[in-house]
Amino acid sequence: MFKGSIVAIVTPFRNGKFDEKAYGDLIEWHISQGTHGIVPCGTTGEASTLDFEEHYRVIEVAVKTANRRIPVIAGTGANSTDEAIDLTKKAKELGADGALLVTPYYNKPTQEGLYRHYKLIAETVDIPMVLYNVPGRTAVNMLPATVARLAEVRNIVAIKEATGDMKQVSELIRLCGDKMAVISGDDFTTLTLLALGGKGVITVTGNIMPKDQAEMVNAWERGDIAKARELHYNLEPVNAAMFIETNPIPVKTALVMMGKIQEEFRLPLCEMAPANKEKLKGVLKAAGVI
Repeated sequence: MFKGSIVAIVTPFRNGKFDEKAYGDLIEWHISQGTHGIVPCGTTGEASTLDFEEHYRVIEVAVKTANRRIPVIAGTGANSTDEAIDLTKKAKELGADGALLVTPYYNKPTQEGLYRHYKLIAETVDIPMVLYNVPGRTAVNMLPATVARLAEVRNIVAIKEATGDMKQVSELIRLCGDKMAVISGDDFTTLTLLALGGKGVITVTGNIMPKDQAEMVNAWERGDIAKARELHYNLEPVNAAMFIETNPIPVKTALVMMGKIQEEFRLPLCEMAPANKEKLKGVLKAAGVI
């Protein structure tokens, strides 16, 4: 159901408010560049600093702008199961095609707790669900055996796997790759994950190089391995630059340099250090982005 280059889209701000015009323009640009789907209100979309009404509005604008041309997978995860259910219900009501649910952060649930959390959400809200495993941010790693149990739940259709651990990815695909799509959550692992049997990427770099990112996946799918590899190596310096500082600071700064959004963040995120900004500018110039 969900595959290809799916952009974890930024949330632009202007004068402290959600910039709906810039957001709509970004989505139109992504569609024209061949992006296969978008994720509003993910990590890259600064969801943790949006209030509930803003969260809903960002999803609503994404759905209306995309207008069924590409899937919209709304970020609805929370470290409270009840809150995640409420967010997911609202996303469905707003017309999202799916929901991306990060593992509950900070409270460090057991594997059984993770299983019950996702199972209850899936049974309560009839919407296609994408699990999201990113232990570097959440302090909990959802193991392949737990994901395999969840793959038996009808509307759990995919997982965004962001451990960067290809051994874990391999085991995950071995156990349940025939029942759910395994999608990269780290741009630098996308090509490797595709080779193992994965279906695509939920990408940060795709915010600024959507055509190249989409074409890398397209090339792999049509069997043009040489082209996919060429694009992988072209993208790699930019992939690395997206983490000079905490995501989404570099990717939003890159979009500022491209003239697509205003340079605004929500505290505790803030502008890049000047030296890092210069490093980023150099990488973007070398890549032909600016």
